[in-house]
Amino acid sequence: MLALRLTRGARPAVQLRRFLVVAASAGTGFLLLCALGHAIGHPGAPSASLLRLVWCAAPLAATVYFAVAVARTDPGTRPRPGLSALGLGPVRLMAISATTTALTSALGSVAALLVFLHLRGDLTGTPFDGSGTDFLAAGRPLPLPATLTLLTLVPGSAAVAVAVALRPRERAAGPSRSERTAYGRFGAYRATAARETFGAYGRFGRHLETAAQGRRPSAAQQRTPEEAQAQLQAQAQTQTQTQTQTQQDRLRADLPGQDPERAHGPHGTEGDPDSAAAAPASGTGTAPSGLPWGIAVLAVGLAVGAYASRTGAGTAPGDRPGAPAGLVLAAVGLALAGPGLTHLCGRLLQSVRPGALRLLAGRLLMTEATRIGRPLGVVCAVLSGTYALSSLYYADGRPAGPLALLGVLLVTGCTVATLLTAAVEAKQAQAGTTAALLRLGAPASTPRRAAALRAGALLALFGPLTVIVAQLSALPLAL
Repeated sequence: MLALRLTRGARPAVQLRRFLVVAASAGTGFLLLCALGHAIGHPGAPSASLLRLVWCAAPLAATVYFAVAVARTDPGTRPRPGLSALGLGPVRLMAISATTTALTSALGSVAALLVFLHLRGDLTGTPFDGSGTDFLAAGRPLPLPATLTLLTLVPGSAAVAVAVALRPRERAAGPSRSERTAYGRFGAYRATAARETFGAYGRFGRHLETAAQGRRPSAAQQRTPEEAQAQLQAQAQTQTQTQTQTQQDRLRADLPGQDPERAHGPHGTEGDPDSAAAAPASGTGTAPSGLPWGIAVLAVGLAVGAYASRTGAGTAPGDRPGAPAGLVLAAVGLALAGPGLTHLCGRLLQSVRPGALRLLAGRLLMTEATRIGRPLGVVCAVLSGTYALSSLYYADGRPAGPLALLGVLLVTGCTVATLLTAAVEAKQAQAGTTAALLRLGAPASTPRRAAALRAGALLALFGPLTVIVAQLSALPLAL
C-alpha cells in the first residue's frame, strides 16, 4: 500500500520514467510471448524456437538495467533523517523500491499479454492477418503455465536486480585500504587518509571531565556555581567556533566535486549533511580499474570474430557461431572500459593549463566516471553491435522482420534512456557543488557550460571509438 501511495504521489518526471519502464517491460514480454507462439506453431523446429528465446535475453537484460537505473533515481525512496524511527530504514526502503519496480514491470507484462491476445484474435474473434504472423499461433490454445512463467520473468528479474543494487551496505569493521599501519619504538600505530578538521579533539569535551567514573572530586577540585557557569559558557563558545570552522572546511572540500558516496546513501540518494561530511572523500585522481580488462576483452572479441569469419569463409553469415560470440565479447569490453575512458577524458579535459571552467568540468567528470561511464560504454557497445549484426544477418539486402526491429528498438532505447537517467542522477549528486559555486559568486550559467563541455568531450572520445569498433567488428563478417 505504501508503494502504491508513493507511486501515485510522484512528480511528472518520475512518472514519465516509470511509464518508460512499463513500455520496455511490455515490449520484452511481447517478444517472449512471440517466442512461445512460434514454438506452439512450429512443433517440428525446436531449435529455431529456442534461438528466438535466446535472442530475447538482450531485451530482457536492457529492460532490467533500465529499471534499476530508474529505481536509483526515485525520490520517493530516498533515505531521510527520522525515517528509521518510523520503521522506514534502509532495508524497508529497498523493499519498497523492489515492490514498486515489480508492480511497474507487471503492468507492462499485462499490457503485452493483452496486445498478444488481441493480435491472436482471442479477444475480438478475428486474428491479425498478414505476412510473417506465424509467431502468433492463432487458433491454438496457449499453455497457461508457460505463459505465466514468461510474463513473470521480467517483473521478477527487475525486482531482484533492484533489491541487489539498492541493498544497504555496511562498512567493514576492520581497517580500510586507506589506512596504513607502521611500527615504531613504542608499538604499532595507524595513520589514516581521512582528514580531521580543526578542533576535532576537543569537539566532544571528554578531556574537560572533572573526574573519572566511580570517583568523587576532592575538595580542592570542587568549584563554585559561578566558575561552573563560566566554564559552560566557554565550552559553548568553543563548540560554536568548531562548528563554524568545520562548515568552512566542508565547503572548501566540496568545491572540486562531491563524492557520490558522501552526498548519497546506499540507495544513491541524498542523505543528511552530517553523514555526508563524515564520510571520507574518495580522490578524483583514482582511475577505475576496469580499463585494462576492458581493452583486453575488446581485443579478444575482435580476434574471435575475425577468426570465426576466416574459418567460416564460403558459408552463410548466419552459420558462423563464433561471430556472435566475438560481438558479445567486444560489447562486454566496451562496457568494462567505459568508466576508465570517462575518467581519462576528464583528466585530458583539465590538462595543459586549464581555466576554471575546464577544471570544474574535468573534476566533475572524473568524480562521476563510474556513474556515467558504464552506461555510456553500454550505449557504445549496443550501437556497434547493432551495426555489426545488421551486416552479418542482413548483408543480402533483405529487410528485417518486425520482431527484429522491435528487439533492436528496445535494446537501443533502454540503453539510451539508462544513460539519460544516469545523467539525471549525476546532476542530483552535484546539487551541493552547484549551490556552493553559486554562493561563492559564480555565474548562473557556469554549471550549464560545464555540463555542455563534459558532453562535448565525451562525444569527441566515444563517438569515433564506437565507429572504429563497429567497423572492425563488421569488416571480418563481410568476408
